[in-house]
Amino acid sequence: MNTTRTLASLRDGLAPSDRMPLVFLGHGSPMNAIEDTRYSRAWTELGRDLPRPRAILVVSAHWMTRGTTLVDVSAMPKTIHDFYGFPEALFQQRYPAPGDPTLAREVVSLLASHHAEEDDTWGLDHGAWTVLKFLYPDADVPVFQISIDMSKGLDYQLEIGRELAQLRDRGVLILGSGNVVHNLRAAQWGPNSRPLDFAQEFDSLFADRLTDRDFATLANRGKLGALLQMAHPSVDHYLPALTIAGASDGGDDLTYMTDVIDLGSISMRSFVFHAR
Repeated sequence: MNTTRTLASLRDGLAPSDRMPLVFLGHGSPMNAIEDTRYSRAWTELGRDLPRPRAILVVSAHWMTRGTTLVDVSAMPKTIHDFYGFPEALFQQRYPAPGDPTLAREVVSLLASHHAEEDDTWGLDHGAWTVLKFLYPDADVPVFQISIDMSKGLDYQLEIGRELAQLRDRGVLILGSGNVVHNLRAAQWGPNSRPLDFAQEFDSLFADRLTDRDFATLANRGKLGALLQMAHPSVDHYLPALTIAGASDGGDDLTYMTDVIDLGSISMRSFVFHAR
């Protein structure tokens, strides 16, 4: 069974390994990109300890497709401001990292059995750039996104992760960005919000099953039952966590970060798998 480590001890396990770690970040509000929060500080600290990858592949909750998995092959992915009602300072943010068209096209081939196709119209949505700006602030590591096929079941994302896992040995950091619990309908927007019972219950269940490597339960709607529907009226923010889980193996240690429920119904739990 995997051991669970603290963020402070993570750097001890990262340096010796040639195999790239796997990262899932609960990205929460876009405002984390321009505010000094416990989350942005944790992402900055993590970035200092992560090895420098050849490239970063991002699975974000905010690029959803149906019937296909798209891979962004653009040479200079644009910064997408896919939100509204936020301060102008947030819309001025840019993350000008280059893409990696050659590697991205290899990923299209790698995921051919999962109906992968090239795309050069997307870029980096806020699930990607709001966290990347803290992990690699110089925007000098090539990065590209792949979409989530929302027409498939939960276990499909585990399959995608298993296919992508081989990229870890080629210097590619696979980054998932979403939230372990994401129910905006139930969110409490005041300063005195408290974690709702269903949010705490699902977050704890997820962590327990992930630690035990019981991914089959995490990808089984029947076993998760009504609790999944409460935690995720739509599963888009859940699926990137399954991709990262699917790419891990028994040789990985597991570290949790920022295991906090924000706004009552948004889990900011993040985690890293890294080779022993």
